[in-house]
Amino acid sequence: MTKKYFTALANYNIWADNLSIEWLNQINDEQWERPIESSFNSIRATATHIVSAKKIWIDFWTKAPNPVYLSSKFKGSKNELIEIWRNASADLKNFIENFPEDDYEKPITFNYPNGREGQMIFWQTFPHFVNHATYHRGQLVTLLRQAGFTKFSNTDLANYFMVQNSL
Repeated sequence: MTKKYFTALANYNIWADNLSIEWLNQINDEQWERPIESSFNSIRATATHIVSAKKIWIDFWTKAPNPVYLSSKFKGSKNELIEIWRNASADLKNFIENFPEDDYEKPITFNYPNGREGQMIFWQTFPHFVNHATYHRGQLVTLLRQAGFTKFSNTDLANYFMVQNSL
């Protein structure tokens, strides 16, 4: 694993997140809150989970004091969540650009939502971060379709690389 590769994955993740944010900006409050059967019970709950996971991993990596799972306490609006999401994207880019490649083999200590402590090597946590976001963005697409939204664009990693190579 190299900084170049992790930077490419971080840039992909931010690009895909920005597309997802564009979709969320186009739906109304009823679609945002509508109960839908899935892992999480609404577009709102799914988006909150995505943002919460991003924020908490960045907090774990930076050893932020008292990291909190946003999904356990967030009561704000769609626009407030989108702002947190945009800030987490900026924090991710800054972190990856400045995190020393020599530290990729160092352990990262984290807490599960139930309070149990875990530990993984950094280079294992970052691909998990990207994979987790991709998984839940896929769920978001399904939920948005069920809510009547169909103006999607492809957020696949291969599509990202093709778009980047054509610039």
